[in-house]
Amino acid sequence: MFTPGKPLCTYIFLFVAIAIASCSPKLAPVKNNAAAANATTAAKTKVVKPPYFTTDSIYNVKADSLVGIVKLQQSVMLMDSSGLLAAPSEWVASVNFGIRKANYVIMHYTAQDSVQQTIRTFTLKHTEVSAHYLIGKDGKVYHMVNDYLRSNHAGVGKWGSLTDMNSISLGIEIDNKGNEPFTTAQTKSLILLLAQLKKAYAIPQANFLGHQDFAPKRKVDPGTYFPWKILSENGFGIWRDDVLEPAPENFDYKTALKLIGYDVSDVNAAIVAFKRHFVQTDSTARLSQLDLNVLYNVYQKFTM
Repeated sequence: MFTPGKPLCTYIFLFVAIAIASCSPKLAPVKNNAAAANATTAAKTKVVKPPYFTTDSIYNVKADSLVGIVKLQQSVMLMDSSGLLAAPSEWVASVNFGIRKANYVIMHYTAQDSVQQTIRTFTLKHTEVSAHYLIGKDGKVYHMVNDYLRSNHAGVGKWGSLTDMNSISLGIEIDNKGNEPFTTAQTKSLILLLAQLKKAYAIPQANFLGHQDFAPKRKVDPGTYFPWKILSENGFGIWRDDVLEPAPENFDYKTALKLIGYDVSDVNAAIVAFKRHFVQTDSTARLSQLDLNVLYNVYQKFTM
């Protein structure tokens, strides 16, 4: 309805403005557009997991379960043959304790086609084998089991009176098939690693051994190409002297092997293991005069 006294043009102007506004496109707020764009981007983004995400997760679960065992505080249950408690017991927490540390290092070669194949072997549950460290041909060191945990690397064997080597040793696997020299990069990395382990855990020089030393009846690694002489010069493992004193005529080689640490239940296997470590030019079970001289020299180093 027109109001008397107002010009007609005023009403015409208002009518045109309302019509234009009703025809203008409705723009959503900038904030809403940004939220929609972010939601679309998130939907399209693929989550990239680390290369060993699955095995790392399994490792963490197992480690957590071991932590739970360590935290248990319970008295020992002493039963008699009938299953009844035979003696009283009580848990009393001591404040003086620490983590058990390795006292040996056992060296292996992988006997596989590549370092990646060995990583796969060590990350499959059904293989039930592992090592604390793995060294590739390029010298890269893979740390696979915490030093304070027990890895499955040594297996059945004997060194001196020790039979459970896994519980007191660190295992190092080196990418090598056993029929080839170890690379310079591998040797350099191995020496650096051994230096760190020796210092951290106060491991005696004589306690750096090969897998065959511990298990002569079933293992041949780390083989005749292994650089024992170079390692010994750097303080890891025993090596023979360049100038050898002749072994006595009545030298008891079997007792010497046993006192060094070898399992002589199969003396031929022990001889082969010794020669592959300390002679390296002959892998037969026959002891030449040179072999006897080497054995006499090494025996004195282990027993002095």
